[in-house]
Amino acid sequence: MRIVRDISDLIGNTPIICLNRLTQPGDAKIYAKLESYNPGGSIKDRICYAMVEDAEEHGWLKP
Repeated sequence: MRIVRDISDLIGNTPIICLNRLTQPGDAKIYAKLESYNPGGSIKDRICYAMVEDAEEHGWLKP
């Protein structure tokens, strides 16, 4: 079990899976990134987090 210090540690590092049933052996491999594993269920979690961090660093937003 992975224990994190807060929910922001769960953003990013989403798993990538191989979609084996979509191709024949010897063909190209197709991979999918499971962005739904982010806390908000979206790829937008990363950009939102980056925007908040940037605003805090510039003093535009206080924690």
